[in-house]
Amino acid sequence: MARIVVLGAGFAGLWAAIGAARKRDEIGAAGRDIEIRLVDRNPYHNIRVRNYEVDLSEVAIPLPQLLDPIGVSHGIGEVEAIDPARHAISLVTSRGEETLTYDRLVLALGSEVMRPDIPGLAEHAFDVDTYVAALRLEDHLASLGRSAPSPGRSTVVVVGAGFTGIEVAAEMPDRLTRAGITGSRRIVLVDHNPAVGASIGARARPVIETALSSLEVETRLGVRVVSVEAAGIHLNSGEVIPTQTVIWCAGMRASPLAASFPDARDRLGRLLVDPFMRVADVGGVFAAGDVASSVVDGLHPTVMSCQFARPMGRFAGHNVVADLAGLPMLPLRIDWYVTVLDLGGWGALYTEGWDREVRTTGAAAKTTKQTINRKRIYPPLTGNKDDLFAAAAPTVQAPPPTYGVR
Repeated sequence: MARIVVLGAGFAGLWAAIGAARKRDEIGAAGRDIEIRLVDRNPYHNIRVRNYEVDLSEVAIPLPQLLDPIGVSHGIGEVEAIDPARHAISLVTSRGEETLTYDRLVLALGSEVMRPDIPGLAEHAFDVDTYVAALRLEDHLASLGRSAPSPGRSTVVVVGAGFTGIEVAAEMPDRLTRAGITGSRRIVLVDHNPAVGASIGARARPVIETALSSLEVETRLGVRVVSVEAAGIHLNSGEVIPTQTVIWCAGMRASPLAASFPDARDRLGRLLVDPFMRVADVGGVFAAGDVASSVVDGLHPTVMSCQFARPMGRFAGHNVVADLAGLPMLPLRIDWYVTVLDLGGWGALYTEGWDREVRTTGAAAKTTKQTINRKRIYPPLTGNKDDLFAAAAPTVQAPPPTYGVR
């Protein structure tokens, strides 16, 4: 029995596992001796891009619901090390330390928020990097809503004015209302760059600035965090903002386990993969999602987003079985790129192309964003094998719909 191991159950890992099962089923008798096993630290697939939202009730989908119908085994474990020379993975599970061997590997362990060594950050700051972290923030806000007024109770400081930080800050008015924190409130967005959305481009930035202003989100730009305390945050400008809620959204980095492989990595720690999602010079290893970087249009490398993780996973899953069975593989090519940024109660921003030409804004763009977050990126929940396999076909979806554009 040949074994394919998929590490990670995020957007790339889940679709790699389903895509591999689809290809195994497609090749019939030749696939009967192929085992597919997925390992993740959690027993669920997290719709991670929704972790900033008001309602977290539908952002964790149990893995048995998705993998049992297609014959993919799955286990819970923390990956401690990968030895590509031995084709072995060291895990810590509920049973203790274990070793799992593989014939082919799909690395899809994703990314994690960067946490610099700032005094008090680890002890006092929140984030939305994982479902567990998002629930911790939700519980914290709810507890503040039940508590008596106190300094900093109604002030939220979001550090990092990139995509995640902007979405967290823009959604915060509604989250505070849900938590019962009403009346006088402050939301402050902090970044070391001189502008919000530094990487989003000059064309889209005015829309973001207008939305944040409408939502009464303050900004502190061109400053850095010196320390975080239970009752406040200190900036290098000398300002101290009293707050009981600091949310850290300042930068992402690929899983440290990408360093297990001697191949080249980019500045974000991502493994460089070819159009078939293979890691160069490492036999039998594929990578997809935030842990990998692939030039998918002949010019631009993928960015850390589910927009790329999902097709990368589908193609990695298809190709890892094809490779094992000695069949032709399929290259991934994506000729379009969009950005759809949630701006809370103001609406959203929809841009097209790598230069981020503004396509729609406000309520129209919000409809697109909700279509993406609540429908487009979800796996079929019917428990039906055919539905799952149809969704895992190695193809690239058309761009998401636009509304209000003639």
